[in-house]
Amino acid sequence: MAKISVGVLMGGMSLEKEVSFNSGRTVCDHLDTTKYTVIPLFQNSLGHLYIIPQKFLYRGKISDFEHRLETEAQRIYWHDLKNNVDIIFIAQHGRFGEDGCLQGTLELLKVPYVGSKVFGSALGMDKFLQKYFLKLHGIKTPHGILVHPEHISSLSDAYLVQHALHYPLVIKPVHEGSSFGVKIVHDIVELKQAALHAAHIFKNKPQSIIIEEKIEGMEFSTIIMHNATTGEFKALSITEIVSQHPDIIFDYEQKYMPGRAIKWTPARCSTEQLATIEHVACQTMRALDFCTLGRIDGFLTKDNEVIIIDPNSLSGLAPSSFVFVQAAQKKLNHTEFIHQLLETEMKKTKSTTHTQKLFEHTHQKLVREPDKTVIAVILGGASHEREISLESGRNVIYKLPSDKYQAIPIFLSEDLTFHAITHEQLVLNSTHEIQACLEKNQLWTLEDLQRNVDFVFIALHGGHGENGSLQGALEMLQIPYNGSGVLASALCMDKYKTTQFLKACGFATPKNSLVQLHESLEQQDFSALHYPLIIKPHNDGCSTGVHKVENSQQLQEKLKMLHSNGYEYALVEEYIQGMELTVGVMGNTQVTALPPSATIACHGILSIEEKFLPGAGENQTPAPLQPSCLEFIQREIESVYKAIECSGYARIDCFYQSADMSPTEKERLVILEINSLPGLTPATVIFHQAAEVGMTPSDFLHKIIELGFEKHGKQKFPEPTDKAPEKEIALA
Repeated sequence: MAKISVGVLMGGMSLEKEVSFNSGRTVCDHLDTTKYTVIPLFQNSLGHLYIIPQKFLYRGKISDFEHRLETEAQRIYWHDLKNNVDIIFIAQHGRFGEDGCLQGTLELLKVPYVGSKVFGSALGMDKFLQKYFLKLHGIKTPHGILVHPEHISSLSDAYLVQHALHYPLVIKPVHEGSSFGVKIVHDIVELKQAALHAAHIFKNKPQSIIIEEKIEGMEFSTIIMHNATTGEFKALSITEIVSQHPDIIFDYEQKYMPGRAIKWTPARCSTEQLATIEHVACQTMRALDFCTLGRIDGFLTKDNEVIIIDPNSLSGLAPSSFVFVQAAQKKLNHTEFIHQLLETEMKKTKSTTHTQKLFEHTHQKLVREPDKTVIAVILGGASHEREISLESGRNVIYKLPSDKYQAIPIFLSEDLTFHAITHEQLVLNSTHEIQACLEKNQLWTLEDLQRNVDFVFIALHGGHGENGSLQGALEMLQIPYNGSGVLASALCMDKYKTTQFLKACGFATPKNSLVQLHESLEQQDFSALHYPLIIKPHNDGCSTGVHKVENSQQLQEKLKMLHSNGYEYALVEEYIQGMELTVGVMGNTQVTALPPSATIACHGILSIEEKFLPGAGENQTPAPLQPSCLEFIQREIESVYKAIECSGYARIDCFYQSADMSPTEKERLVILEINSLPGLTPATVIFHQAAEVGMTPSDFLHKIIELGFEKHGKQKFPEPTDKAPEKEIALA
């Protein structure tokens, strides 16, 4: 029987690349070579991938060998991974490796990997947004506020008191790991210095910072394992951390310098307290969608409250790290523990044999037109919305100003491979027709995109194009693109998680229930909901599979229909009375809601035909409401867009209820869903709305591209002026 090839991916582009190298070396050392072929993969600071010789593994520091990679290591490309490995063991930490970017890249390439998936990984690296998901599950976190970099200089003691924050306080960057940039402060001078350091700790990408209360109590860290078969979470053990000084955070040096900080495993507390910590830690894993492995850090207070301070979707794997110390409590040595992680993942992916070599690829060379920005417009895909994507992508190509842009149509096939297609193929009627006439020499890889284009315009809808996977791959390759980032994209694709998050933020959403369709439907409890009800897939768009049901018999029939069509879950939600609206939004830091449109549904719910069949649907733009109502709707929509951390543009579907209709007796907006990559077909509603503010479709698309360059720090256009200050966000 052929051995399974395990690619151990280490290094990377984050501040934690040295820790990652250390973790990767440990994994390579302890894989059983009678069962596995070990492929040590190293990513350098430029993002290039190499299979490195064993002699490099035992260097003390990356700089000891990085300059020798080109001559003594084997350079490979992302599309080569499936030709070389059966599964990836991710040993990367921090940005790009732990935040959904690497996970999205591997999902797009269909390469199995160990660890949390795109959404959980992205959420695990957003230290503020995750607080809302923990709050939803009744899990306590330190009270704190989010402050944008441009507002640090204006912070004051009065402002902190206004937000119920008192010294000592903890400062931390919102998107880093290994306690980089984390500091305890005692006055406003220290606070501003620490905040500026934290905000600018990663290269030239300023980030928001969190100011939060300092928690007193027993600090702990626990490794949680996920059983893929039963779905259960279980702690290996719980480690108590004793800092050398009250003002010293358990930071990078305390974590990785031998002899620093005192650690007790198991923690020195009662059996009941250990059980409480384990219960909350397992709940944290569920709340944040972590799987396979997680490390949950927190405090047990003197009142026996568990406060979670830092959930990690991956843990350091140095020889004496928490992982192996706690695994030893379960009588697992390093090799047994690492094998357990691999076997857990392989049970889910059924990856047990070596993948056949996929293709030989010659790098594509594009002939650039002078003085034009090259835009790759990606269309097609593998989702139910691929035909709409084809219409959107074609329209984007036709509408992009030809004096500014050189548009390259890139077709994403159903097997998730990229193809540069001709105009003759682009105008074909369906994705099936295009796919049937693709030639081998049209194949493009992720590296071809990186090499040839200035910007990727994602015209995909649903699936890997809209769920954060493609976004993660483009982030990894540092290619600017349109629309929201990895976390916002992944979140918006899950209607249930989106409504739960918005509810935690204080927005109105429909009452709903998430149904597992493989379970006995007769045993599902819908007593909290009243007919009529809406049922729909929780992660699909374009009104696919949406039904209105009037009684339990219809409900059971439609749920069974969704299950037979391959869906694992369905969202069952209350039917909302009111004016159905859809509202386009644009912006990154400055956000503007476009004039709302009233959508007219002929049969109670909007069908895909009414959305896209010419002459079938009706949208009234602006909606027939008083100016004050429209203003209320636009401000609320802007707040939703900011809360979910969308960027570029989106379209938000909702219902408006007047005070007479609302159960709160106040006018309100009930949010249904957020489309992070709305349709851009010729007569789509977002173009109607843009036209109301004087923008042609070409203007609108140009603005989307401009916002994409702005977000990704590769400015091609003049900087916007007169930026209005944003409010900081506080979480109790």
